Formats: sequence, structure tokens, C-alpha cells
Amino acid sequence: MPTHITPSGPSAAPAGEHAENRTEVFAIHGADPEVLAYAMAKYSRSSLSMKQSLREISSQRAEQFLNTFYFQYGHRSIADLAHVAFAIERLSLLAAIALVDEQRWDGQERSTRYQNFLKGGWYLPDFGLDTEAREQYSSAIELLFSRYHGTSQAMLEYFKSTTPKPEEMKADAYERTLKARSFDVARYLLPLATNTSLGQIVNARTLETQISRLLSDPHEEVRQLGEKLRDAASGAAWNVHGAELAALQAEIAAADPSLGARAAELLTRDVKVAPTLVKYAVPSDYALATRRELEQAAQELMAEAPIDPAPVVDLVERDEPLEVELAATLLYGASHYSYRQIRDCVTQLPEARRNEIVDLGLRHRGRHDDLLREFSAGQTLRFDILMDIGGFRDMHRHRKCTQILQPFTHLHGYDFPEFLEEAGFGAGYRLTIGAAHETYRNLKNKVADASAQYVLPLGTRVRALFKMDFAEALYISELRSTPQGHFSYRRVAWEMYKAVARQHPSLAKYFRIRDVTEPIDLLKR
Repeated sequence: MPTHITPSGPSAAPAGEHAENRTEVFAIHGADPEVLAYAMAKYSRSSLSMKQSLREISSQRAEQFLNTFYFQYGHRSIADLAHVAFAIERLSLLAAIALVDEQRWDGQERSTRYQNFLKGGWYLPDFGLDTEAREQYSSAIELLFSRYHGTSQAMLEYFKSTTPKPEEMKADAYERTLKARSFDVARYLLPLATNTSLGQIVNARTLETQISRLLSDPHEEVRQLGEKLRDAASGAAWNVHGAELAALQAEIAAADPSLGARAAELLTRDVKVAPTLVKYAVPSDYALATRRELEQAAQELMAEAPIDPAPVVDLVERDEPLEVELAATLLYGASHYSYRQIRDCVTQLPEARRNEIVDLGLRHRGRHDDLLREFSAGQTLRFDILMDIGGFRDMHRHRKCTQILQPFTHLHGYDFPEFLEEAGFGAGYRLTIGAAHETYRNLKNKVADASAQYVLPLGTRVRALFKMDFAEALYISELRSTPQGHFSYRRVAWEMYKAVARQHPSLAKYFRIRDVTEPIDLLKR
């Protein structure tokens, strides 16, 4: 029979210390992001509790710690612990696409479905002394906005005439739902110059790489956005209670000047959310040099070959070595060709030449540079998607997959929104999009392509490569095919499902998906 021994003597735990579970959970409020990051990082280096750490840490000590461990020793995971919130207002749709192109990003942007974008204005690039280009650009943008406004109004009246209001539905809900449907159609006419606004909450490591990436972008507006983000993280943050706290401090000072001075240190001090963690964020020489060399390599390989026709969704089968996938993906982002067309060309190259292309993506990499996103390879499912820019903005939100976006261009044509032909506005839409693309071609020959891209409407097609696992393909197909979704990405989701079903028929039964070719109830949201 086993003997039960009761601990005693010097080695026994003090009474009550380990006699019961003592897990404590509490939310933390009021600590500056960098101070909080330091306090959390101390768990690996100190036995102090969070409350003890935060009581003894100052902003100055946090800065000293981060300078040592983050920058000198390269412990970059520390920056994951500092989360900061930003409002970014009155930036173009083009710049917004560049801003949110992070795999670790949380935020919300103005919706083209629920807001009238006519009110926000548009971005005007710097054309210098070229007044003719400026006037041509402005005229094209104003025409697109005029057509956007007219189309949204006309489609609302069309939907009202073809979709009676159910008796049980309130009039305001009926109006709101059909207005959203009309904006779904009209958004195809919004130019990339259209202003939008968004909010983001990111950790400081993502912020640092985001700023560096923006500073390396070919668009001047996007580079300026990177500078503004860095300034906002380094300067004083806006305090939602700032005016109230300043008033309270003034009242305290009026009653007791000495106490008022002490209160000022706490109530009205400037809070800088990430001054240390972003101070070295600069343009990436690695990205800039690699982009130039890959563009040249793509031009040499494809030798101005015509762009092959491609479906909306092409699930490119996996039957090539990893080296071929890496080389093809690197060239894909630097060109306008489909992944399949580039992959087939790369496959025919000698092994030494393929390795040279892979080397282009690595030869300029510095000690602290992350690999280019193109090196995130090896996923089973690779969807090359050709869709309108507006629909891509919705698909862009899926961050559990690797996305490689090609530059915006007129070369792939444009998509045609549902219901527009039936409503009798198809001819006017074609003329408007055609005129915008013609303006893009003219401006591209006169000014930088980066400036000309702003006149491209959201109906313009863009090519993007989505690499993912089976779970993400199932998730996107199910979520984006629901009847309340936009018809653009519903079609893409359906084509993704059909592509998987063709290549892996035994897996098709696991998709809980609705056939997007079936009629839908426009009033169902």
C-alpha cells in the first residue's frame, strides 16, 4: 500500500503559495504602446509581475531597452507587442490599396457599397509645368465622377421599378438596400484617384515594414503617405479626451498651482505611440534595386510577346520544381503576363538561367531585410485571378494567403457590371471606360505611368496571384459566394470552387457554396 508523505522542512512551499491555482487575468489601460511592449518583453527577463513592471518603467527606460534589444540585438518580436491605431483620411483608392497590402493588418475602409464617393474629392498628381496633361487628367476624372453619379441615380430608379417593396419591409430599409445595389454597379466608374479614408490598428513591427514599403513605392502620393505615417508614430498622438483633460488640469492649477503642475505631467503630456520603433524606417534599397532588375528580366524573357487570353480564375496545377515557382512568381509581379504563361517560359529555360532569376530576388538583400513576399512559395493551390479592381479590393482582405499584385494597366480591358445592360446604360458605360483608358494611354506617354494610373476606373481588370491552402480556398469560396455579396467577387469565388472541383473532384462536396448563376433576391442582405 503506497505511503503518503506530507512535505515538511525547509524545502516545503510556504503555506498557501502553491496550495491552489492563482491565475490572474486583467486588462491593461493607459500605458504607452512602447512602454507596454517593454513591460511584456520583461516577462522573459524578469520575475516581476506586469503591474510591478509598469509601475517602474518610464518612456525613457523603454527607449533605452528598445534601442538595445530591438535594434542592436535584433529581437524584432518585441515590436509585435506594441499596437497602435491610426486614422488615415483623404488618400486615394490607389494609395489605400498600397497601404493595406500587409499580411498582418487590421483595419476598416470606407465602403463603396454604403457611401457616396462623390463627396470625398480626388487626388491630383504633380504634373509640374505640363498644364495640358493636368487638364486632360482633371477632365477624365470629372467625367468619371459625373458618370458615377448619374449611374448610381439611374440604377436606383431601375431597381425600384423592377423590385417591388414587400409589404413587411420598411420604406427606409428598402431604399437603403437598393441604394447599396446601385452603388455596387456605379462603383465600376470610380477612378483610382477617388479619395477614401480608413483606420488601421497594427503592431509596431508591421508598421515599420509598412512604412519602409510605402517609402519605396513608385507613386509619389504613397511615398508621402509613408512619411506621414512615420511622423504620426513619432509625434504627439491625438487624445480623444485631450480637451477635457486640459480643462481639468486648468481647474486644478487655478485652485492649487503646485498641484496643477503635477497634474499637467499626467493629464496633458504628449503621448508618442512608437517613436523608437519607427525611427529607422527608410526606403528599402533591397526592394528598389530588386524591382528594377526583375522588370528588366521579365522584359528580356517575354520579349514583348502578346499576353495570352486567360480565364477569370486559373488554378495553376503544381507540376514544377520549387525553383521554377520562385522564378515565375518573381517575374509575375514585375510584368502583366499570366502566371501560367510566365511559368511555361521559365520551365523552358536552362537551370542556370532559372537560378539567376531567383538570385535577382536575393542579391540585394541586406542583413535585416525580410525576404520578398514572392518567396512565400510552396502552397498547394495557386489561383491566378483576373478581375476588376473594385472586386480585387474585396478579395484583398483575405490575408491568410499570399497575394502578388501586378501593376495597374489598361492591357487587360475592363469588366461589365451586372444589370447595367438590362437597365439600358451599357453603351454609355463602354464609352466612358473606353475614354478613361484612352486618357491613361495618352498620359502614360507624356508623364510617369505611376501618375497616369490614377485615371483608371475600378472596372479596369487587374491580375493578382493568390496562393493558399485548401482551408483558405474553401473559406473564400463559401464566404464570397453568398447572395448578399457583390456580384464581382461572387463570380470569382464560384470559379475558384469550380477550379478546385475539376482538379480535386473528391473534395468538391465539402464546399458549402451556392451556385452564383441562380437568381438572387436583391433585397436580401
